[in-house]
Amino acid sequence: MIPYGKHKIHKSDILEIKKVLNSDFITQGPKTKDFQNAISKFSNSKYCVVSNSASSSLIIACKAIGLNKNDNVWTVPNSYVATANCALHCGAKIDFVDIDINTGNISIEKLEQKLKIALKNNTLPKLIITVHFAGSPTDQELIFDLSKKYKFKIIEDCSHSFGAKRNNFKIGDCRFSDISVFSFHPVKMITTGEGGACTTNNIKYYNKLNMLNSNGITKNIKDFKYKANSSKFYYEQQYLGFNFRMSDIQAALGLSQIKNLSKTVKKRNHLASLYKEKLSSLPVNTQYISKKNLSSYHIYVIRIIPKFFKLNHKEIFNYFHSKNILINLHYLPIHLHPFYRKLGFKRNTFVNSEMHAKTALTLPLFYDLEEKQINYIVKLLSNICK
Repeated sequence: MIPYGKHKIHKSDILEIKKVLNSDFITQGPKTKDFQNAISKFSNSKYCVVSNSASSSLIIACKAIGLNKNDNVWTVPNSYVATANCALHCGAKIDFVDIDINTGNISIEKLEQKLKIALKNNTLPKLIITVHFAGSPTDQELIFDLSKKYKFKIIEDCSHSFGAKRNNFKIGDCRFSDISVFSFHPVKMITTGEGGACTTNNIKYYNKLNMLNSNGITKNIKDFKYKANSSKFYYEQQYLGFNFRMSDIQAALGLSQIKNLSKTVKKRNHLASLYKEKLSSLPVNTQYISKKNLSSYHIYVIRIIPKFFKLNHKEIFNYFHSKNILINLHYLPIHLHPFYRKLGFKRNTFVNSEMHAKTALTLPLFYDLEEKQINYIVKLLSNICK
């Protein structure tokens, strides 16, 4: 069986977890702070707050920038539902901008068109959440320029792109966004089992992220509203927050894994180059990666050209699964899920995202994938071509 993605655990990772289990702290402890510092250092951001998942990190990121009821938020349909759900958890209104079919990322042209219409209708977004699909960064600097013109905030959903670069700048440095969010799910570049992080260069956002992540509570005397009451046991709840904290066990794993992140991204790029070479003669489209980008290749997605295949999209999935090759689909468009249909979204609204979903296949890509396995996958694909 070859899964579409798989974690890579080193012996050193296991040793670090054992150290925590034998220490005085397994929940809130020094490893969490060390992991936050390591993420900030790696991404060249000033601050970092880690959470129990990227979904949680997206929620507190939205709340930290002040997202409120009936504010407008835009993102892409070609993502996991958490990218849109976070806005709804704040009572905001969600809408979508279609993707560029070649990159899978937000279409700058469609974004600009939609912003011009929204300006006329007084429905401009307060926030846009961009997504670095499959690990390849968006044209973030162009989106940042638009944010200055149309006055919206930016959260980068970097769940796919830890270790990626744009114009040789590391993703997560927040030079073109207010907050960046990472995921440490097992199929990502590094894992903490489940886990997420927010990076930012804004001290106000950082302080609020910290409190929202921990039930809205601060123990920092400098932040107290009632300083006269302060003592060693005193703390204040200042926001309606959540218990989204990461444990020291998870942080120890992440802290160990981040040491191998650059090596992991290099290996994934090598495997992706093998795929691209071996698929070059087949009737499929591979993701366009700008020369400005270093992708982290969280996943490897191709789009079939249906008329050249003997099987339809669904049959191809069944065929590969019957061979124990667990290809996947990234993504079912968010706006077509039953929950979002109830909000009024319909088919044929975001055509590129829907076309992508009808033709995309996520092929296996993980650290220990072997070239002979790639050869086998490509051979199976060639067998069903006309």
